[in-house]
Amino acid sequence: MAPRTPAKPKGSTSPKTILVTVGTTKFDDLVKAVDDAEFAAAAVAKGYTHLKVQHGAGAYAPHNLIGVGEASGVAASGLTVEFFDYAPSLDMEGATLVISHAGSGSIFEALSIGRPLIVVPNPALMDNHQAELGSHLAQLGHLVCSTPASLTSALTKLDASALEPYAAEGAASGRPAAAGIAAAIDKVVFQSCVQTPVIAACSAC
Repeated sequence: MAPRTPAKPKGSTSPKTILVTVGTTKFDDLVKAVDDAEFAAAAVAKGYTHLKVQHGAGAYAPHNLIGVGEASGVAASGLTVEFFDYAPSLDMEGATLVISHAGSGSIFEALSIGRPLIVVPNPALMDNHQAELGSHLAQLGHLVCSTPASLTSALTKLDASALEPYAAEGAASGRPAAAGIAAAIDKVVFQSCVQTPVIAACSAC
């Protein structure tokens, strides 16, 4: 079989990369959702050329897009794929789109550099208010909140230009600000989520 040629968006030679991260936790459902032919086809249809997946220490071994045990390769859709457990730096600045668990650190990093972001709260982590944080920031228009099962649909519908940049109140530059994001995290985690079950909030994503 002849080697597959990685997909490239028309009129562009620059790679468009989706970076997926589960952080330091295990989130096999998210990894399974992106290790999927339908997801890969949707990514190529949106013009993405590369998929990098930081899968952590989960038990799931990716095998649908590239061979079992392979760290990188090209999927049948033409999408260039790379899987890795951890890295000293995730290089979010090199990504065109970030798909992340809804940990506050990952959200802050992506928003602070202005990257379009789809967050997928991990329902197994019942004590960290991931669903409430993701849902709150999605309602404000700063990101898209999804579930593993609806991730392909969220990618297909994503309009990155419609997302609101996150800036601190009164910031003249309009650039994302650490203080504003930290304040929002404090508000969501310590005030607005106390009486909201995680699963209920996640169902709205």
